[in-house]
Amino acid sequence: MITGIQIRTGRAALNWSIEQLATESSISVRTIKRMEATAGVPSSTKANLNAIKAALEAAGIEFIGTPDDRPGIRINNK
Repeated sequence: MITGIQIRTGRAALNWSIEQLATESSISVRTIKRMEATAGVPSSTKANLNAIKAALEAAGIEFIGTPDDRPGIRINNK
């Protein structure tokens, strides 16, 4: 799982707006805002979390750590 902070940080690292992430992941802006406001794992469906994660990973973001142990991101230059 990924955390709200990882989502927000990954999006910022790509210089993406919330609207762009919504388009890339097919998740609503409102849902993404709610997810990003959470420090830990957002209360959301697994499908929504996986869609956000897949969109960010496809753009070059690697999620590292676990929600309980040093969660972060790494940027993979493609």
